[in-house]
Amino acid sequence: MKNRNILRLLAAFSAILAATGGIAGAQNSISISRDAVKAEYNPMIFGHFIEHFSTQVYGGIFDPGNPLSDEDGMRTDVIEALRDIKAPIVRWPGGCFVSTYHWMGGIGPEREPVFDKSWGVEDPNTFGTDEYVKWCRKIGAEPYICTNAGTGTAEEMSDWVEYCNQNAGKFARMRAANGHPEPYDVKYWSIGNENYGRWELGAKTVGEWGPLVCESSKLMRACDKDLVLFAAATPNRDWTLPLLESAGWNLDYVSIHSYWDFLTHENNPAPYLKCMMYTDDPDNTIENTIDIINESGEGDHIKIAYDEWNLRSWHHPGHGRLRDGFDVDARRNNDINSTYTMADAVFSACFYNACLRHSDYVQIACISPVVNTRGPVFAYKDGILKRSTYYVIWMYVNLLEKNVLPIDITSDRLQYEDDSVDVIDAILSVDDSGSRYVLAVTNKDPENAVKVTLDKALFGKKLPSAVTAQVLNGNGPDDYNEVGAEDHIVPRAKTLKLTRDGAVTLEPHSVTFIQFQ
Repeated sequence: MKNRNILRLLAAFSAILAATGGIAGAQNSISISRDAVKAEYNPMIFGHFIEHFSTQVYGGIFDPGNPLSDEDGMRTDVIEALRDIKAPIVRWPGGCFVSTYHWMGGIGPEREPVFDKSWGVEDPNTFGTDEYVKWCRKIGAEPYICTNAGTGTAEEMSDWVEYCNQNAGKFARMRAANGHPEPYDVKYWSIGNENYGRWELGAKTVGEWGPLVCESSKLMRACDKDLVLFAAATPNRDWTLPLLESAGWNLDYVSIHSYWDFLTHENNPAPYLKCMMYTDDPDNTIENTIDIINESGEGDHIKIAYDEWNLRSWHHPGHGRLRDGFDVDARRNNDINSTYTMADAVFSACFYNACLRHSDYVQIACISPVVNTRGPVFAYKDGILKRSTYYVIWMYVNLLEKNVLPIDITSDRLQYEDDSVDVIDAILSVDDSGSRYVLAVTNKDPENAVKVTLDKALFGKKLPSAVTAQVLNGNGPDDYNEVGAEDHIVPRAKTLKLTRDGAVTLEPHSVTFIQFQ
């Protein structure tokens, strides 16, 4: 921790000197780290999240009666879009929603609508466990169920496991009676959602949380010993150390969440440059969490699931301020498509790079959410729109090789008010043979192209005159996709010229994937 803080201070000092003319800007370069060893990452880093909030489920992924839906009421255009980004895992049903959700109300032929206290609306209960698992199978994703550790009990959590995974018992027979004789074998389960937060209904104290997680995990494993178990945590040692001391022996993951542009009560999205100042934060949060895991003594088996993340927090005025009441109509402001610009795309690329850099610990990440609200896919009555972040995900899952190789980056600094960050960020991937490389690199500068010198080891014996690339950017940093104008921000194949010293020029506000073979 001390070494990282020193490095950040030195970087900030260098940026100040550069801004005041004290030193020249650094030459931007990317080189393979000395003694670099490739490591395979978990593709579940490119996972997703869906919650019963606004139109994410009803009118989003599930829309019975719509001509675009199949016989099960699932939107086929959404399914196709998620298959194209190889959705590996989807966390459900929340989010804050789950802290008052009782799963038995969402199964069987007779379902009664319930008032959702978390979001202040009525939930029809027509999309429940059986529908969710079926939808996951359709898109090819692993189901990941988050349990009610707010108003629920440890036994209720374990009964849900029995319903999904057991061959014997009351709840297994209930599943069979509902038309599903074979177990679902849901592998991934989380105990709770943000139970540390005062906004969460059924929040717990530090002293309450560890013992509850411990007993819940024991009951859940009694129903299926092979579960992969998560628990709500933070990058704060005061919360997470006691949790791991009580329950770490029986857990596989800590679940952490982050949003950076806070828009809960006022929907006033930050400008592009301010968003770029957040791009170092995912690395810092991950490193803080790793330090806590190792301090706990559980570092040999506890991994990190960044299972709710997005640049911009959801807009839901009144949340956590129950005396004010909910402004339900204002939630539709989350679906103003002009919000999702190249700022969101570049930030998301930097987030994925941070996870990949720390892929020995970060095994799962879930963008929040996947459809509607702040999601990469916007579903409306007559179709879908793929926002800028959709294409970032598409590039990472379809173009990246399966291993990451450590690299060293030298970069100019990008300044905004009193803050600064590196103008470039990158991750290098390589195939198993070590002969094919793909470099994912961002230029965060909103207006200026950036020249970057690349390690000549990437080019083989002879330096070519050009390399092939896929480039994602817009006509400006605030460009966006909209219904009727869907292709403002899409990846485009380009040929990038190389200088004699192996430098390429990156377009402004861009995410670029360069292929070397």
